[in-house]
Amino acid sequence: MRGLVGAHSHNIAAVQAIFLAPLTAFAAALFLIWWLVNSRFSSFALDRPNQRSLHETPVPRTGGIGLHAGMLLAVGMIAPDLPLALAIALGLLYAISLLDDIRGVAAPWRFAIHLIAAGGFSVSVLLSGYGILAALTVTVAIAWMANLFNFMDGSDGLAGGMAVFGFSFYGIAAWFSGSTEFALVNFSIAAAAAAFLVFNFPPARVFMGDVGSVPLGFLAGALGVIGWLHHNWTWWFPLLVFSPFIVDSSLTLARRALRRQRVWQAHREHYYQRMVQLGLGHRRTALLWYGLMIAVGTSAIWGMQQSPGWQAALLAVWAIGYAVMLLFVDHQWAAYRQNAS
Repeated sequence: MRGLVGAHSHNIAAVQAIFLAPLTAFAAALFLIWWLVNSRFSSFALDRPNQRSLHETPVPRTGGIGLHAGMLLAVGMIAPDLPLALAIALGLLYAISLLDDIRGVAAPWRFAIHLIAAGGFSVSVLLSGYGILAALTVTVAIAWMANLFNFMDGSDGLAGGMAVFGFSFYGIAAWFSGSTEFALVNFSIAAAAAAFLVFNFPPARVFMGDVGSVPLGFLAGALGVIGWLHHNWTWWFPLLVFSPFIVDSSLTLARRALRRQRVWQAHREHYYQRMVQLGLGHRRTALLWYGLMIAVGTSAIWGMQQSPGWQAALLAVWAIGYAVMLLFVDHQWAAYRQNAS
């Protein structure tokens, strides 16, 4: 009887520990973002509208500070065996991104720091086992993830929602594979992003700024690599989970590059931006993207349990699906432009 009572108490303690870190991340981020929005620090860094913006009034860009503070507090409680290079890279990204939010940093310097952070992490976890080519490839991929997350942070609720759903699906996959601490890290990031979304869902009262979006994109890439190295998922899983952002940003920037436009300059050519301008508005655009995020994440979890043949079929279906969706938006945009002229 005493043994059963002891086991029952242990199970209760385990369940409490599972919820404690994400709840801490949510509560801490919620309080800090509320304080930043309502204090004199709300004007610390403002996103002022310009001809490329989708908003019409200045909005604080300090939400990312509270988001990451809540996340780091929770991760400190879990204390998982994460690479030291990950913490160093995040420190570099926080510093350059906060400086960019406050004063502005030239694009070449920003990209250089992003590459250094991604390269330091990639070399530390891949060089000895997979070689320099793998490390360089992952360096570029993670740096791109950091930037595309920032590129996609232009509509109320969009980047925050991607963080909530993307890291939640990371957590679910890690949990199913038995990596409890790693799952809690991802759930804590998702919980902190959910707190940010309270203030960012349309109409947004705060944006996450570069200090929020760039490190989140880095974490999406870096934790995707860690999960693959720990056999929590296969190589395509992170790509499919975050494919709504990867597909939109990559295709948009490739088209701009082919037209010899400066890809690093702000613009209004992303598919989500066109959806807002076509009349859907921020709220309906965000909700449609949430549906897409849930669909790709759920199918990715399902695909992990299937044979390689079914996994290949899943990826092919999504490739066709994205082509159809993007062509539809392109068609609607062309008609809109023709009617406007």
